[in-house]
Amino acid sequence: MMRTPSYLDWPFFEDSHRALVGRLSPWAEQHVSNLDHAEDVDAECRRLVGLLGRAGWLKHCIGETAKDFDARAICLLREGLAFHNGLADFVLAMQGLGSGALSLFGTPEQRERYLPGVANGDLIAALALSEPEAGSDVAAMTCTAERDGEGYRLNGVKTWISNGGIADFYCVFARTAPAELRPNGAASARGISAFVVENGVPGFEVTERMQVIAPHPLARLEFNECHIPAGHRIGEEGAGFHIAMQTLDVFRTSVAAAALGFARRALHEALAHCQARRLFGQTLADFQLTQAALADMTTAIDSAALLTYRAAWQRDQGYPVTKEAAMAKMSATESAQQVIDRAVQMFGGRGVVQGEIVEQLYREIRALRIYEGATEIQKLIISRELLKASAKGIP
Repeated sequence: MMRTPSYLDWPFFEDSHRALVGRLSPWAEQHVSNLDHAEDVDAECRRLVGLLGRAGWLKHCIGETAKDFDARAICLLREGLAFHNGLADFVLAMQGLGSGALSLFGTPEQRERYLPGVANGDLIAALALSEPEAGSDVAAMTCTAERDGEGYRLNGVKTWISNGGIADFYCVFARTAPAELRPNGAASARGISAFVVENGVPGFEVTERMQVIAPHPLARLEFNECHIPAGHRIGEEGAGFHIAMQTLDVFRTSVAAAALGFARRALHEALAHCQARRLFGQTLADFQLTQAALADMTTAIDSAALLTYRAAWQRDQGYPVTKEAAMAKMSATESAQQVIDRAVQMFGGRGVVQGEIVEQLYREIRALRIYEGATEIQKLIISRELLKASAKGIP
């Protein structure tokens, strides 16, 4: 049984958030309490999208403006789902990320066409931003969208695209103007635009499906003279980088929350195991080394939770959270890796047997330290923000 986190009593939260968790916990226990990786991941993702949509959870990932998104609610949902099922957490996150550009910058017609389907689970969304040579450095993208009569011709490659191969539509970012070079020779982010591309349009092809240690739909996309109507451009031409960053800003802190969910599940499993496992005439929990490990694990979780929900609260209050979100993402994912590793160690040989919960958690957490900004990128963001504040005399 999932235990409600004690930090729900913190002043970061309102009664609506506590009520949300009160509804989610029993629902998740009944419907998605299964960490086993499905044999047919695509089919399981489609099933989970429909399940989450019908239950009303996906509507929290849709908003008309940035202020409409409740970052704390999204974080609590991701933490609760990750505790039970990593794929369910993935599905919720990608419905939000994949449609976020439309929520924030879509026209009324675009929003009406796509967002109700995303919210009720009838449509699957995807965000197509990364390229083979443009991952952390978004400005280095080479995918182009050239004017073609009443629309655009899209050419290029996107890779590491979550929901690739099963999405009904993709929010694709491409250059509508050549990259300007900064004084240091790096490309500028100016000249990037966003488009909604529906699955199956001529010139668009999913060319490779990728298999990773924590299975989920992941693919390489190719565009070859793919015609996109002008009405499918999201926002103003050249505003793509701003659109992408605003979308990521809404959901970045929730990555930390997912890591919290994985870490809390690992601690939950470790506590049950060490109190039941007997050796040398006593339980594993009786050993001081075990007790010290448990103390480190729970302290790491609460520390990461403080950073995570501080960032979510600040965002909901309208404060800038660039540094705070980066700190939360870095701390929560790195701490969760350590917590889960400790849990695997406590399980001994069982901990590395395929299918064991802690073994699955170990594979789940590894990806979180990379996607939506690797730990190393978060460190650069934190230090950059710190130096900017210092230059302005801000302590």
